[in-house]
Amino acid sequence: MPTLCVNTPGSKVRLVSERLEIHATDPDTGTASVRVAPLRDLDRVLLQESAQISSEAMAALLRADIPVAYLGWNGKFLGGFQPTSPSHGAWRMRHYQSQLDPAFALTLAGRIIAAKLYNQRRVLQRMAASRQMDLTPALDHLGSLLNDLSRASTIDELRGYEGTAAARYFTAWAAFLPPGFPFERRSTRPPLNPVNACLSFGSVLLYNEMTSALHACGLDPALGLLHTTEDRRWSLALDLMEPFRPVLVEALALDLFTHQMLAEKHFRPHDGGVYLSDEGRAKYLVQYERRMERQFMSECVGHRTTLRQQLHAQATLFKAALADITRFEPFLMN
Repeated sequence: MPTLCVNTPGSKVRLVSERLEIHATDPDTGTASVRVAPLRDLDRVLLQESAQISSEAMAALLRADIPVAYLGWNGKFLGGFQPTSPSHGAWRMRHYQSQLDPAFALTLAGRIIAAKLYNQRRVLQRMAASRQMDLTPALDHLGSLLNDLSRASTIDELRGYEGTAAARYFTAWAAFLPPGFPFERRSTRPPLNPVNACLSFGSVLLYNEMTSALHACGLDPALGLLHTTEDRRWSLALDLMEPFRPVLVEALALDLFTHQMLAEKHFRPHDGGVYLSDEGRAKYLVQYERRMERQFMSECVGHRTTLRQQLHAQATLFKAALADITRFEPFLMN
């Protein structure tokens, strides 16, 4: 149980010896339940905003280096608690200095976008092979953009390639969705349909994990390359998660809809948008965890690994690149 997700509204989490007890009441049936999660089995905790946690439980989690994140009713990341990390003052100085080097930013941003485009293309290739669909025009277009990336001489040009690729990719990607869940374009604030609701929720989970990984490495998650550095945003986390979006967020959404794990009843309208219901989020989280923890043989790293391990490896490799820029290799799917 690497991730504990407390999703039932009104749940109460307390510490009993070296384990957490989660007391919850089903809002529909009124049935009370108690779950137990040993601290030694946890890597992170996600709490729905109405869940309550005792100060003793929070202190025990932080003492065990387990980050805690709060999610809003709509799945939005509200904030969290990070364990105290060792001082990394010298590394942070390197980080700040590197951000002021245009060549450093352009090189790493280019590698990130190249990996994202490569993974988008691989997702389409795999889906086309399993569904026996001809996506040659879209695959050729993405391949051409991938080859042309090396010509980009500014971050803005890289963003242009990324935007062009995304438009072509999502058009092809949407063809694999069942008719009952159409997708015309990406919408985020708010998500306008169930497909966008899933993409947004998955992105929130990915963003939270990458932010925690960067904090654990002693880096500043706010200093972006592709995503400009702004207040109230962890821009570097957004950068480093880009290659994982096609492999995790978008591929998972296709699985959830095509295998009918999510239905209309798992979504609800609110304030002009569409969001996962409590039941829908619970189903999504189960499949998200399974995909993150599923082992596979990586051709790039040469051994068995998981998406979660590779996510954390990205933070470590970025840190290594501050001393030697050749050390950073973004995640590529097989």
